[in-house]
Amino acid sequence: MDLNIAILYGSVRSDRQGIKAAKFFLSKLKDRQIQATLIDPLEMNLPFLDKMYKEYPEGEVPAKMEAISEILKQADGFIIVTGEYNHSIPPVLKNLLDHFQSEYFFKPSAIVSYSAGNYAGVRAAVHLRAILGELGTPSISSMFPIAQVQNSFDENGNALDSFYDERSNRFLNEFIWYTEALKSARIKGVPY
Repeated sequence: MDLNIAILYGSVRSDRQGIKAAKFFLSKLKDRQIQATLIDPLEMNLPFLDKMYKEYPEGEVPAKMEAISEILKQADGFIIVTGEYNHSIPPVLKNLLDHFQSEYFFKPSAIVSYSAGNYAGVRAAVHLRAILGELGTPSISSMFPIAQVQNSFDENGNALDSFYDERSNRFLNEFIWYTEALKSARIKGVPY
């Protein structure tokens, strides 16, 4: 089954390290012949939420917001890559997620969390799971935490330890299973 995955990354910091993890998963999906697109808030530069995409009159949606909406609409599932800021998700990730709504419905998500320390962003991942459920993109049960992300990947997203390659296979197998299952179910129709 042909799949299309959107990777949503959540940092605009000047020395951000999590982008390496996002690139790692982009590469892993492409290795599996899966179409994947990385949504980087640094490139998209959305304003603070005033109006959701659906609240703009036709023809007045900002171009970058329209582009993100199209990526999300075409996606069959989402990998969300989050850092941990004060035990929760980065504000730019929340802002990115909140601009959209129906684009997420009945499509699975998978959480990749990271931090510079040993907790690997898991506290943020727990918060993110509740947010994704409310958005209509329930997360798979497995998460992919990355401790000391700054030492885990090179600038191009290549793992510096084969441990990440091995772990990602199981994680992606589960995510793809859910993505294919929900894509098949959406073809038959959705509850509303």
